[in-house]
Amino acid sequence: MRSDRLLSIMLLLQTHGQLPAATLAERLEVSVRTVMRDVEALSAAGVPVYTVRGPHGGIALLPGFRTDVTGLTADEARALFVLLSDRAYADLGLGSAIGSALRKVMAALPAAYRPDADLASRRILIDPVRWRGGPSRPAADGLGVLQRAVFTDRRLRLRYRHGEDGRVRSYTVDPYGLVHKAGVWYLVADHRGEPRLFRADRALSSGVLDEPVQRRDGLELSDVWDVLRRRIDDIPAPVPVTVGVRREILGRFLRVHQADLAEPHPSEAGLPEDALPEDALPEDALPEDERVTVELRFRSLGAAQALLAFGADAEVLAPVELRRALARRAAEAATRYADGT
Repeated sequence: MRSDRLLSIMLLLQTHGQLPAATLAERLEVSVRTVMRDVEALSAAGVPVYTVRGPHGGIALLPGFRTDVTGLTADEARALFVLLSDRAYADLGLGSAIGSALRKVMAALPAAYRPDADLASRRILIDPVRWRGGPSRPAADGLGVLQRAVFTDRRLRLRYRHGEDGRVRSYTVDPYGLVHKAGVWYLVADHRGEPRLFRADRALSSGVLDEPVQRRDGLELSDVWDVLRRRIDDIPAPVPVTVGVRREILGRFLRVHQADLAEPHPSEAGLPEDALPEDALPEDALPEDERVTVELRFRSLGAAQALLAFGADAEVLAPVELRRALARRAAEAATRYADGT
């Protein structure tokens, strides 16, 4: 509609200052002649728009003219630009509308608020789609430190516990931003020039360094996040494993296999080993032999064979293929140690 195009011209000029007619025509997907007719219509309606001739000419608004969004604080303006991912907008059928809407809001913001709003749009991304249906987790307590590094463009020092093996390692990273993925906050950063993903709730400590961030040229948060997301989405579907665990060792078992849990377990609130009260478990969770059923997921049957480390204290109930593989491994071990030497 022409009214929408007239508003777009006014807001583009308000945001960018003087623009060539050809640039406006390209952005609005119309001819230069149409743009010039629209400029005449704006002038007739009282909008102080004018043209500048010559090789460096273009179309501009008189200084001081603006359309303002009143009543917004700086934090409210920044909150408007914490974006859902492009994938989420596409699912809602709003992929083509979001860019246009944000340009209009940005142009209408008070000038003092625009830099922070623009920074928020490039440093914070919300992606609500879960990893292969995985469980959601609460936000990390140390999220404020990560956020400070992101918004001040500083390097970050992390002490980080990995979920695969539980080892603690230290990293100096260059943050691109934070991503909220199905209830879990992730830090997207480069480590030694390679993209890495860190779960915020696995950061044991973090500190913002005085050194400026060293990102790869031409890359934004959404670009690096897309690469990391596809790496995880391309992993084959996990193998569901059901294990019957003796209650006496349940605390230790859950700590070792926390990253493999299919869903949060009632005992996952940090109770010490051998101090798990029975009323913390569902009534049907304790069969006659005092075993608790735990649902896990592994990347492969081979990875699930690590369960053999618990011996008979953790019995795999399903799948049957894993039970057979563990039986073979146990038989091989028994044969190896049969002579007792």
